[in-house]
Amino acid sequence: MNHTSGSPGPGVAVNQSEPPPESAAHNAADVGVNPQTKSRLAAVIYTARYHGVEMDLEALRLRPAEPAPSPPVLVEWLREAGLWARGVPMNFRQLMKVDDPAPIVLLLDDGGAALMVGRDRERGVVLLRDPLSGPSDPMVGVDELRLKQVWSGAVLLIRASRHGRAEEPVFNLGLIAGLVWEDKAILRDIAVASITITVLSLLPILVVMRVLGTVIEYHSMDSLAMMTLMLIVVVIAEALLSGARKLLEVVLAAKLDSRLNLMVFDRLLALPITFFERQQSGEIAYKVGQMNKVREFMTGKLMNTFIDLFMLTLLLPLIFYISGTLAWTVLIAAALLAAIIAAFLRPMGVYVGKIINAESAKSSVLVESIYGVRTVKALALEPARAADWDRRVAEVAQLQVDQGKLGIWPMALSLPLQRYCSFGALLLGAYIALKTQNPTDVGSLWGFMMLGGRVAGPLVSLAGLMESIQDAQTAIAQVGNVLNRPNEKHALTHGLRPSFQGEVEFDTVTFTYEGSKAPALDKMSFKVPAGTMLGLVGRSGSGKSTVTRLLQGINREYNGAIRIDGYDMREINLRHIRKHFGMVLQDNFLFRGTVKENIIAGRPGLSFEDAVRAARLAGAEEFIERLPNGYDTFIQEGSPNLSGGQKQRLAIARALITDPRILILDEATSALDPESEALVNANITRIAKGRTMVIVSHRLSSLLDCDLIMVLDRGRMVDLGTHHELVERCAIYRHLWFQQNRHLSPEGFNDAGTAPILAQER
Repeated sequence: MNHTSGSPGPGVAVNQSEPPPESAAHNAADVGVNPQTKSRLAAVIYTARYHGVEMDLEALRLRPAEPAPSPPVLVEWLREAGLWARGVPMNFRQLMKVDDPAPIVLLLDDGGAALMVGRDRERGVVLLRDPLSGPSDPMVGVDELRLKQVWSGAVLLIRASRHGRAEEPVFNLGLIAGLVWEDKAILRDIAVASITITVLSLLPILVVMRVLGTVIEYHSMDSLAMMTLMLIVVVIAEALLSGARKLLEVVLAAKLDSRLNLMVFDRLLALPITFFERQQSGEIAYKVGQMNKVREFMTGKLMNTFIDLFMLTLLLPLIFYISGTLAWTVLIAAALLAAIIAAFLRPMGVYVGKIINAESAKSSVLVESIYGVRTVKALALEPARAADWDRRVAEVAQLQVDQGKLGIWPMALSLPLQRYCSFGALLLGAYIALKTQNPTDVGSLWGFMMLGGRVAGPLVSLAGLMESIQDAQTAIAQVGNVLNRPNEKHALTHGLRPSFQGEVEFDTVTFTYEGSKAPALDKMSFKVPAGTMLGLVGRSGSGKSTVTRLLQGINREYNGAIRIDGYDMREINLRHIRKHFGMVLQDNFLFRGTVKENIIAGRPGLSFEDAVRAARLAGAEEFIERLPNGYDTFIQEGSPNLSGGQKQRLAIARALITDPRILILDEATSALDPESEALVNANITRIAKGRTMVIVSHRLSSLLDCDLIMVLDRGRMVDLGTHHELVERCAIYRHLWFQQNRHLSPEGFNDAGTAPILAQER
């Protein structure tokens, strides 16, 4: 092994602008894990800092006994931080050819990592640095033999952003073509197989055309046997190649389908919540489902058309060689076919658009009925929903019938022309031969008939391709109508990732919902320190839930500033915010799976003890232990085996599993029975320890332990104070309090020494 210490010599490729590694090593050393994991984390942190990104170790949730994080875990961690990352296998020679000055993370066999920061091609060594070393420690030159003893080829490549683009490309036909082109090797093999199959399919025709007349004229059995044997060999070879090509096409379609599905799901989840609130679920599902048409077009019709084009380039010279007159008639017939199809493209496209819209509306009725089946059955709405479904089905059926009627015309007009190319040219050839008294041999006529039919097919396919392109463009437009909308991708991958304490400040925040004239929040300003339990009260429509939406980053188009610990919220990474903010709604959704899986959904790597701890804090442990299988009890879709209070307490446990710095309860106890509400309220103080809590509730009794209560009215903050202060000085709060506690009269309250001061009413 060759070792090189100190400064590299001449001809050595090395990064000259390395960031100081001591902070990366220090950050990784703070994690209570084994040395190999520390080394691997330090290497990733070092490389990410080289690209200007600070990594959040808390996002990994590592545990002391866990092995070093795998490449997929590290790649996901880096991608969440806004970097491009990929785990790939490489060999020593490939490492030596890399010209990028950025550090490369080598994942060692023992679970650790090394940083490749340069290479010395003259001596054949790579320059490595220990991620946990100090800035004064020298690089080490390692040759291939020594490196192979500790490294099997696993590499983590990290870049600032793929292709240097901050924005995602528009979803269109060009983007899908680019995805197909990524498999150039498969496309090449399909092309070679197609060319060979085309030649093999023409060979029998040419042989029969030349030999058939001789065999019949001279009664040559040997020639017939030879021709038969050759045809059998050609057919077998064609069958094998056709099977291989079909397999390649299946693989290509599967890979494209996987890429499209991953991309669609990723973009779909990056859309803002406001989009899903305004769109029907069934309509979204149907539009996204049009992706299958696009994939079938790219790997089916389009590819077959290119294959037909190649066949056409071989066939045209042959048929002109056999008979120029007949060849021209076939071309004219094919041109008329194309003209007929082109004439009906636009009207057929109109029907395609109408059918897609009608199918979308029909799908919305189906999804809505399934999603709300409890309400449908509870209110006996089956006849009404069935009538709506019948109407949608009839609308789709009528449009399909109308489209079918229109489609009859191009089919009826083109059929005589197709039959002429297949058989009519043969009759015309026979007529010309008889008329000119210069008969063409039987083999030539038979060969022209076969070749003429094969010429018409590709030409018709070319004309039909225009129709398929229009269908594909319509499908892409439907998918693009969903995926090309402004999304949260940039906010989810870029921005600051500070360590939160929990201070919340609204500075003259004004926000108006789309389509509304009156602002939901009107120049709202307040500031609460970290660790505060803040209650929000007010009449319906006063802006309580809007405050929580802005805190979650659901709506970001507001005027003014929202600051968390002094950081402007719009400058903070959105995923970082949502990971460190807990949210419990009035109606929470539980996924299909076990109780434990639902509790740790936000951190799937956490242990059973973590789930128990969160359930105990949320007051859910007692009912979970009574379930048939405890934490392993399976929850069906819609949670039919849980009560409303049990679902709510599981949702609170799910929010607490991430140990959020800020916890938002938006009417979280409104659906609970008195016993469950009392149990959750009894735990509120324990839940609030060490974090800021924002509690929205119509039940003022659940806010008595809050440090501060803010009263809202018509988007403005009316007052901010403790319960007793607000009862004294805030008319709105006092009215709500006595309305909910009718057994307490104002006179009785006066006797308690906390009479309202009417003169201070606002």
